[in-house]
Amino acid sequence: MRYPCGRVMDSPLTRREMLSRCANGFGAMAFSALAAEGQDGARTHHPARAKNVIFLYMDGGPSQLDTFDYKPMLEKHDGEDPKQAIGRIERTQFENNGKVMKSAWGFRQRGQSGLWVSDLLPFVAERADDLCVVRSMTSQFPEHTSANYFLHTGTGVQGRPSMGSWVTYGLGSENRNLPGFVVLNGGLIPPGGLDNFNSGFLSAAHQGSVFRAANPPVANLQRLEAGAELQQKKADLVRRLDARERERRPGDDALESAIRNYELAANMEAVAPETMDLGDEPKALLRLYGVDSKFPQTASYARQCIIARRMVERGVRFVELTCPAIGGHDRWDQHSGLRKGHADNARAVDQPIAALLADLKWRGLLGETLVLWAGEFGRTPFAQGSDGRDHNQYAFSVWMAGGGVKAGSVYGETDEWGYKVVQGKLEMYDLHATMLHLLGIDHKRLTVRFGGRDMRLTDVHGEVIRELMA
Repeated sequence: MRYPCGRVMDSPLTRREMLSRCANGFGAMAFSALAAEGQDGARTHHPARAKNVIFLYMDGGPSQLDTFDYKPMLEKHDGEDPKQAIGRIERTQFENNGKVMKSAWGFRQRGQSGLWVSDLLPFVAERADDLCVVRSMTSQFPEHTSANYFLHTGTGVQGRPSMGSWVTYGLGSENRNLPGFVVLNGGLIPPGGLDNFNSGFLSAAHQGSVFRAANPPVANLQRLEAGAELQQKKADLVRRLDARERERRPGDDALESAIRNYELAANMEAVAPETMDLGDEPKALLRLYGVDSKFPQTASYARQCIIARRMVERGVRFVELTCPAIGGHDRWDQHSGLRKGHADNARAVDQPIAALLADLKWRGLLGETLVLWAGEFGRTPFAQGSDGRDHNQYAFSVWMAGGGVKAGSVYGETDEWGYKVVQGKLEMYDLHATMLHLLGIDHKRLTVRFGGRDMRLTDVHGEVIRELMA
């Protein structure tokens, strides 16, 4: 018997052999289609307002009562028993509920929008007219690890894809020489660890690549070979081996992801150091961000913000910034010493964030870049001990800027104590759905079949909040 090409076949195929070979071929075709759609091209469902996301993750849960949610009642009843002043008190993480505690910082209305921002964030306050503040966020979890998984992946357990992974799965990357999802690690990995940036059941090509905010950003980036010719010969050999393995394992997702990641790593050798090098940035701009600050955490976060801007300029879809480490109170998680802890954290990030917004706007990038500022939950309106605040999942504030959101606006409202949401309650599902919508993605249609059902970032929840949009 002969093949159509004329080659002689030793013996006829059995039905089982034919189905096996055809299945591999069909699998390869399906994988190729998915790869073309989900990695190198955008799977948009409607016109996008944003192309990229910069996520300013505020590790530990900043106090909404000391940042963006002004409550005069705390000043009036400062030092009183919260059960008498506020009424019913929900259980908190540490069950250490002291007196009602006013903010340590004054609040003022800022800009033409009249947005209330505290004196804790004087630089960001100057950008008030760029912000869309959500005062009615809630979480389902009062503990850091689960709340972080909820914020990052839409569920409170580990193992699910991060929102950055979902974005790159849906939109692919505009730069083949840099990862689509980058985490700029300023010194603190969130509680829950690297699973906050994992790709879960999505391809490993969509997991977050953790960079240091320094040059080189990752280990083993520099060439080890004596010369470029030897390196090229090794690369050619690896490509031949990859091709042989692809013939043996057609449509193997793990193999394809590994090959793509190795190819990306090779391409990064030249591009990543250039992206991280701030030598061509104007000195005046570096000063605007605070790179020259005597407070080392400000200088560190300033570098992160500039690199984030450089990355979105180069087509990186999703960039997350973690907080810089500050000795003694590394996060916004002040169960005691809130005045000093929040002041130090604000000092580290305030000036760089304001400069990032101004810089993106000046370059015409803010309109297509969605900037998100958020922690995993908020804080209570009463003291833990004498000068701290416990976790509060019932209400907290986040803000967005650029990317099609309504600038200089406020959404949602908490009670007169800033304790619980009374209007416009939002959950992470709603935040994720809205973020995807701004990127041109219908959150209900961005799915992956896993475990017998269609999985998505928002699970079976979430509504697009159109009131947040310009």
